[in-house]
Amino acid sequence: MITVRKAEDRGVADHGWLKSFHTFSFADYYDPAHMGVGNLRVINDDRIAPGTGFGTHGHRDMEIVSYVLEGELAHKDSMGNGAAIRPGEVQRMTAGTGVRHSEFNHAQGQSTHFLQIWLLPASAGLQPGYEQKAFADADKRGQLRLVASPDGRDGAVTLNADAAIRAGLFDGDESAELALDPRRLAYVHVAQGEITLNGDQPLRAGDGVVLDGETRLTLSHGRQADVLVFDLARMG
Repeated sequence: MITVRKAEDRGVADHGWLKSFHTFSFADYYDPAHMGVGNLRVINDDRIAPGTGFGTHGHRDMEIVSYVLEGELAHKDSMGNGAAIRPGEVQRMTAGTGVRHSEFNHAQGQSTHFLQIWLLPASAGLQPGYEQKAFADADKRGQLRLVASPDGRDGAVTLNADAAIRAGLFDGDESAELALDPRRLAYVHVAQGEITLNGDQPLRAGDGVVLDGETRLTLSHGRQADVLVFDLARMG
């Protein structure tokens, strides 16, 4: 079964300095029909105004992945990490027993556009941790490059969750096919551009698709598309 959630159906929060589109229930946006997919709990499509950001705040027992699309995100945390996250880079923060961090856009002339992704960890009470890696556009061009997985294989970021994330860039006649395990769930999020799923489902930026019981995913006919594909554990 393939279920599409269009971009315009997401929750919206506009705080002036931050505009965020919520794929799943988050903060003041609550929709019992959209609480997550499997162990994927949050995809927030965030745009941070120049010179602003998230002040220091805390998290626990969550795997938090940041995927920057435009601009730059400055990260500092209570583990002593300080880094700038740029397009093409994937950051994973294991909140575990507790982490405090801040995220800012220090640029004065450009907004920062990034995806904030939360996944339920494999177990509670993990030691907090941090990892950040860059993935070249050439490695994602016309293919689905593994960028996060439980075993960190192929140079991916290591996730402390029963999930994997692949990223791909598609334009023109570029296409990719991925075999799916029907016992698990797959989720496709179009971060930018336009793409066609399984030959007949056109998608655009912000759209999301749940694939439940499916055995195959194809992505084709992209127009400056940046796409994330999640392999997820069923819950309950």
